[in-house]
Amino acid sequence: MLTICSDTHSHDGHALTGRTLEAVREADRVIHAGDFTSPSALEAFQEEARRLDAVHGNADSMAVRDRLPTARTVEYQGVRFAVTHRRDGGPTALSLFGRQREADVVVSGHSHQPSVVDADGLTLLNPGSHADPRGNRPGHAELAGRLCQPDGTVFEEFRIEP
Repeated sequence: MLTICSDTHSHDGHALTGRTLEAVREADRVIHAGDFTSPSALEAFQEEARRLDAVHGNADSMAVRDRLPTARTVEYQGVRFAVTHRRDGGPTALSLFGRQREADVVVSGHSHQPSVVDADGLTLLNPGSHADPRGNRPGHAELAGRLCQPDGTVFEEFRIEP
Protein backbone atom coordinates (compact mmCIF):
# COMPACT_ATOMS: atom_id res chain seq x y z
CA MET A 1 0.00 0.00 0.00
CA LEU A 2 1.06 3.59 -0.67
CA THR A 3 0.01 6.39 1.68
CA ILE A 4 0.23 10.07 0.74
CA CYS A 5 0.38 12.94 3.24
CA SER A 6 1.20 16.63 3.23
CA ASP A 7 1.28 19.77 5.35
CA THR A 8 2.09 18.36 8.78
CA HIS A 9 3.18 21.75 10.18
CA SER A 10 4.56 20.34 13.42
CA HIS A 11 7.35 21.35 15.74
CA ASP A 12 7.01 18.27 17.99
CA GLY A 13 6.78 15.15 15.82
CA HIS A 14 4.62 13.62 13.11
CA ALA A 15 1.17 14.67 14.46
CA LEU A 16 -0.28 11.44 13.03
CA THR A 17 -3.41 10.02 14.65
CA GLY A 18 -6.05 7.37 14.01
CA ARG A 19 -6.35 5.90 10.52
CA THR A 20 -3.66 8.24 9.17
CA LEU A 21 -1.12 6.82 11.63
CA GLU A 22 -2.23 3.25 10.80
CA ALA A 23 -2.00 3.93 7.05
CA VAL A 24 1.55 5.32 7.38
CA ARG A 25 2.63 2.33 9.47
CA GLU A 26 0.98 -0.20 7.09
CA ALA A 27 2.30 1.35 3.88
CA ASP A 28 5.18 -0.07 1.86
CA ARG A 29 5.93 3.55 0.94
CA VAL A 30 4.82 6.96 2.10
CA ILE A 31 4.91 10.06 -0.07
CA HIS A 32 4.88 13.42 1.74
CA ALA A 33 4.32 16.60 -0.28
CA GLY A 34 6.13 18.94 2.11
CA ASP A 35 5.69 21.30 5.03
CA PHE A 36 6.87 19.08 7.85
CA THR A 37 8.05 22.42 9.31
CA SER A 38 10.68 20.99 11.70
CA PRO A 39 13.40 18.34 11.63
CA SER A 40 11.61 16.55 14.50
CA ALA A 41 8.48 16.17 12.34
CA LEU A 42 10.52 14.81 9.41
CA GLU A 43 12.42 12.40 11.66
CA ALA A 44 9.24 11.19 13.36
CA PHE A 45 7.72 10.44 9.92
CA GLN A 46 10.88 8.56 8.96
CA GLU A 47 10.57 6.45 12.12
CA GLU A 48 6.94 5.50 11.38
CA ALA A 49 7.28 4.87 7.63
CA ARG A 50 9.03 1.86 6.10
CA ARG A 51 10.11 4.12 3.25
CA LEU A 52 9.50 7.86 3.01
CA ASP A 53 9.74 9.78 -0.26
CA ALA A 54 9.32 13.45 0.57
CA VAL A 55 9.87 16.96 -0.76
CA HIS A 56 10.20 20.16 1.20
CA GLY A 57 7.58 22.88 1.31
CA ASN A 58 7.55 26.64 1.75
CA ALA A 59 7.05 26.46 5.55
CA ASP A 60 9.90 24.01 6.15
CA SER A 61 12.89 25.18 8.15
CA MET A 62 16.29 25.37 6.45
CA ALA A 63 17.28 22.20 8.34
CA VAL A 64 14.46 20.35 6.54
CA ARG A 65 15.05 22.06 3.18
CA ASP A 66 18.70 21.00 3.27
CA ARG A 67 17.62 17.34 3.56
CA LEU A 68 14.82 17.19 0.96
CA PRO A 69 14.46 18.15 -2.71
CA THR A 70 11.91 20.61 -4.07
CA ALA A 71 10.49 17.94 -6.39
CA ARG A 72 10.92 14.23 -7.05
CA THR A 73 9.50 11.40 -9.11
CA VAL A 74 8.41 8.15 -7.46
CA GLU A 75 7.34 4.92 -9.16
CA TYR A 76 5.07 2.53 -7.30
CA GLN A 77 3.37 -0.54 -8.77
CA GLY A 78 3.62 0.76 -12.31
CA VAL A 79 2.29 4.24 -11.45
CA ARG A 80 4.60 7.24 -11.82
CA PHE A 81 4.11 10.05 -9.28
CA ALA A 82 5.55 13.56 -9.73
CA VAL A 83 5.76 15.12 -6.26
CA THR A 84 6.01 18.80 -5.40
CA HIS A 85 4.71 20.98 -2.60
CA ARG A 86 3.46 23.89 -4.66
CA ARG A 87 3.49 25.11 -8.22
CA ASP A 88 2.50 28.72 -8.85
CA GLY A 89 0.04 28.71 -11.71
CA GLY A 90 -2.46 26.25 -10.22
CA PRO A 91 -3.73 23.19 -12.09
CA THR A 92 -2.14 24.26 -15.38
CA ALA A 93 1.34 24.46 -13.82
CA LEU A 94 0.81 21.18 -11.96
CA SER A 95 -0.27 19.47 -15.20
CA LEU A 96 2.79 20.81 -17.04
CA PHE A 97 5.04 19.65 -14.16
CA GLY A 98 3.50 16.16 -14.35
CA ARG A 99 3.71 15.89 -18.13
CA GLN A 100 7.37 17.00 -18.09
CA ARG A 101 8.07 14.10 -15.72
CA GLU A 102 5.90 11.66 -17.71
CA ALA A 103 3.79 11.09 -14.60
CA ASP A 104 0.44 9.41 -14.16
CA VAL A 105 -0.24 11.38 -10.95
CA VAL A 106 0.92 14.75 -9.64
CA VAL A 107 1.01 14.92 -5.84
CA SER A 108 1.02 18.38 -4.31
CA GLY A 109 0.21 20.06 -1.02
CA HIS A 110 0.18 23.66 0.18
CA SER A 111 -3.57 24.41 0.03
CA HIS A 112 -4.47 22.01 2.89
CA GLN A 113 -7.55 21.15 0.82
CA PRO A 114 -7.83 17.48 -0.16
CA SER A 115 -8.78 16.95 -3.79
CA VAL A 116 -8.53 14.64 -6.77
CA VAL A 117 -8.84 16.21 -10.22
CA ASP A 118 -8.61 14.57 -13.64
CA ALA A 119 -6.60 16.92 -15.84
CA ASP A 120 -7.10 15.35 -19.24
CA GLY A 121 -5.82 11.91 -18.22
CA LEU A 122 -3.37 13.14 -15.58
CA THR A 123 -4.52 12.86 -11.97
CA LEU A 124 -3.81 15.86 -9.72
CA LEU A 125 -3.90 14.68 -6.10
CA ASN A 126 -3.69 16.83 -2.99
CA PRO A 127 -4.08 14.73 0.17
CA GLY A 128 -4.84 17.76 2.32
CA SER A 129 -3.39 18.03 5.80
CA HIS A 130 -3.86 15.37 8.45
CA ALA A 131 -2.78 17.71 11.24
CA ASP A 132 -3.51 21.32 10.24
CA PRO A 133 -6.53 21.41 7.89
CA ARG A 134 -7.10 25.19 8.20
CA GLY A 135 -10.86 25.03 7.78
CA ASN A 136 -10.75 22.14 5.32
CA ARG A 137 -11.46 18.49 6.01
CA PRO A 138 -8.33 16.82 7.46
CA GLY A 139 -7.03 14.09 5.19
CA HIS A 140 -4.51 11.74 3.67
CA ALA A 141 -4.65 9.54 0.57
CA GLU A 142 -4.24 5.80 0.18
CA LEU A 143 -3.39 4.27 -3.19
CA ALA A 144 -6.28 1.90 -2.61
CA GLY A 145 -8.09 4.86 -4.19
CA ARG A 146 -9.49 6.88 -1.35
CA LEU A 147 -9.13 10.14 0.52
CA CYS A 148 -9.60 9.56 4.24
CA GLN A 149 -9.93 11.60 7.40
CA PRO A 150 -7.77 10.69 10.41
CA ASP A 151 -10.84 9.08 12.02
CA GLY A 152 -11.04 6.64 9.08
CA THR A 153 -13.98 8.26 7.28
CA VAL A 154 -13.58 7.85 3.51
CA PHE A 155 -14.78 11.04 1.82
CA GLU A 156 -13.76 10.44 -1.78
CA GLU A 157 -12.87 7.40 -3.84
CA PHE A 158 -10.83 7.50 -7.04
CA ARG A 159 -9.07 5.18 -9.46
CA ILE A 160 -5.50 5.46 -10.68
CA GLU A 161 -4.18 3.33 -13.50
CA PRO A 162 -0.70 3.37 -15.06
